[in-house]
Amino acid sequence: MAGVVLSDVSKTFGTTVVLEDLSLDVADGEFMVLVGPSGCGKSTALRIIAGLEEPTSGTIAIGGRVVNDLPPRDRDVAMVFQSYALYPHMTVRENLAFGPRLRGLSRPETERLVTEAASVLGLGELLDRRPRALSGGQGQRVALGRALVRKPMVFLFDEPLSNLDARLRVSMRAEILRLQRSLGTTAIYVTHDQVEAMTMGSRIAVLRNGRLQQVGAPLELYERPANVFVAGFVGSPPMSFLRAALADGGGRLAGAGFSLPVPEALRPFAAGRDGLEVVVGLRPEDVHEPRPSAGPSAPLRGRVELVEALGHEALGHVRVGGELVVSRLAAHGAPRPGEDVTLACDVDALHLFDAASERRLGA
Repeated sequence: MAGVVLSDVSKTFGTTVVLEDLSLDVADGEFMVLVGPSGCGKSTALRIIAGLEEPTSGTIAIGGRVVNDLPPRDRDVAMVFQSYALYPHMTVRENLAFGPRLRGLSRPETERLVTEAASVLGLGELLDRRPRALSGGQGQRVALGRALVRKPMVFLFDEPLSNLDARLRVSMRAEILRLQRSLGTTAIYVTHDQVEAMTMGSRIAVLRNGRLQQVGAPLELYERPANVFVAGFVGSPPMSFLRAALADGGGRLAGAGFSLPVPEALRPFAAGRDGLEVVVGLRPEDVHEPRPSAGPSAPLRGRVELVEALGHEALGHVRVGGELVVSRLAAHGAPRPGEDVTLACDVDALHLFDAASERRLGA
């Protein structure tokens, strides 16, 4: 097993900067998720680790060994792509055996690896089928099996579940996590789906426009996002934002159509900064119908524009000060679109960001 270290890795295509000074340390046995919108450079980073792309600058080390000059076959990594890339004329057994045979392993050793992978992934009954006779989930398991038989130091996953339906994605997430934990192999997983990132990663690296925004455990990114982008990207439904200015010696947030107290923990950073423009972040669970609260709350008034009934709860989209705020509401008795409502906002749960830099206030 081995860790992966990227040091100041950049990649440009002509004048287009795809990655800029990416430094990332993935520990041995860790499940690291690279997440971000399309075009942020996450798949390029994965391909650079695999050796399918050359970095413009920077170094890549696997297991303590710099691999910049090594071809893909010598890096001891296995990559699972978005498309399963199975050979259509081969059976599942032949697809699994192709890699070991290409490396010159003996027939008995190849058969042992194939049997072992088929057992781990539940492919025993599918070994004599061809890819066209497989479902999406079965095809994805065969792709995982091809990576597994290589016994790599590092697994690389490039959006492997994006072609599956929602229900199958959930089961395959569990399958991949179970496999990685049982083997203890280092894994780097690329996705644009922040729900996948939150549920799978031991740590998450958030990228935007080729730059690393924040690295941390899922709960750390959720509770203490470094900037407005991370705050809005991590979480489902996403965080809502209101623009305001500090007032009353830094103790109050004055916005268009609302006024909120500054959280107690942030007052030392806001003191004496009246007029500073800030972005106020609100998680949906922190904006709700008035109820007994363990902490301070403040009223937030607005007009309901949309209510999404989800069965166990409802999501209310409320227009406040010209912006939409998403709130979690009770499933029964939720207000209707067009109604004016007064919601309760949990003051201590507010997130504040400097409007100019978009960085977290008090970070």
